[in-house]
Amino acid sequence: MRVYRISAVTLSVKNMEKSCRFYSIIPGFKVTYGGSYSDSFTTFEIGEGSTYKMYLNLEVKNNIDSTICDHSDKMDFGRIIFYSEDVDKLYSRFTNDASISELVSFENEPSNASWGERFFHMRDPDGYQLSFAMPIGRKK
Repeated sequence: MRVYRISAVTLSVKNMEKSCRFYSIIPGFKVTYGGSYSDSFTTFEIGEGSTYKMYLNLEVKNNIDSTICDHSDKMDFGRIIFYSEDVDKLYSRFTNDASISELVSFENEPSNASWGERFFHMRDPDGYQLSFAMPIGRKK
């Protein structure tokens, strides 16, 4: 018996409306539960139609423990990595959409990594670091 994939990730959020607005804009994310500003829990299915169901859950936490945040108020838990078909097009879409740009901060433009991915990092409305990546040929 083995663990073979992540079923869901749950993020604690401060403002459900703002977080739902952001995650609803990402291509391939679909609300399957909740999604209203008054909901305390929302689920997004990622990659609708895929063989395996993957989910991102958002849960309102009014007093998120400040010990997990660094002094710049960014959530320091690691990162969530999402694969995309084309990170350059996704980055362009995000940066050219004012409704997204006002909700997030971008940490870098798409770049190639030595481990064989092209990626960019951004912070969601609650400061969580998200990485959007796609496999590329490894450099030798």
